[in-house]
Formats: sequence, C-alpha cells, structure tokens
Amino acid sequence: MTGVALALSELPVELVARHGLKRRVHERGGEAEVRFLFADRERLLPVWHDGRLLVLPWGNRRGESRSLPCTGWTRQSSVEAGAWGERELQPAVIPATLGLDRGVWYCIRQGVQGVVVHDEEGRPRVYVVCEPASHYYRTMTRSDWMPVLVGERI
Repeated sequence: MTGVALALSELPVELVARHGLKRRVHERGGEAEVRFLFADRERLLPVWHDGRLLVLPWGNRRGESRSLPCTGWTRQSSVEAGAWGERELQPAVIPATLGLDRGVWYCIRQGVQGVVVHDEEGRPRVYVVCEPASHYYRTMTRSDWMPVLVGERI
C-alpha cells in the first residue's frame, strides 16, 4: 500500500489547518478527499491512537531516525514475533476510505492496522502492518504484500 485517501469531512478542520492538509485535497466523484501518499515529500498518515485522531509521520526515511527501520511498513508476523526488539509498538488504526497500491485504488471499509513507535527522541511514527497478499489482491495490484485491514480481507 503506497497511499490512502480519506474524505475531507472525516478530518477535523483544526487538524487540516495544523498539518497543511488543504494542499492534499482532491475531488473524486464530487466529494473532496485528502490523499496521503508514501511518495509525498512529507509522508504523513492519519491515525487513531489512544482514542485521538492524529496525523503522524509515515515510517522513517534515511537521515530521520537512526534507531528505526527505513521503511513505512512492517509485517504482521514480525510484530507478532517481537522482531522490533525492545521498542514498544502501540496498535493504531489508519482511517481510510480508499487504499492505493501500484496505481490501483481500492475501497477500504473500516481502516488499516498500523503500529505507532517512538524514535530515539520520543517522536511518534506510524508503520502500516502488512501480510502476504491474497490471490485477489495480488491479481488486482501485482503486489506480494497487502495491508492488514480492520474487519475485512480483500
């Protein structure tokens, strides 16, 4: 998954203003949506964490944190096996109405599972939790991995 879209109406006005999300707004079928893309200069994702809707950095780029992996994803099996070592991973939900993978947009009903982890300076970052792609997802996107969706499987 390389992007998500969320209806603009799902985001509080204050959050849109604080993070400059107006520049990410696009029209789809007459409704405004905010797109969060991994390819963006400033990689961000909306996240429900500890009962609050936040906008957090998506993963880690080289030069941002020396203690976190340089990626935006983590495998569900890695999370379950404790592969993150001593880091405390906190479950989170990434709200989304659409997901993007290899140029294909697809519907998401309830959101995507994520984990929030803090870097060496205590700043939170979110990683998308992934699992091996289902046959349908692999056919649709040509991707070997897919996000773990909340309450559904593609």
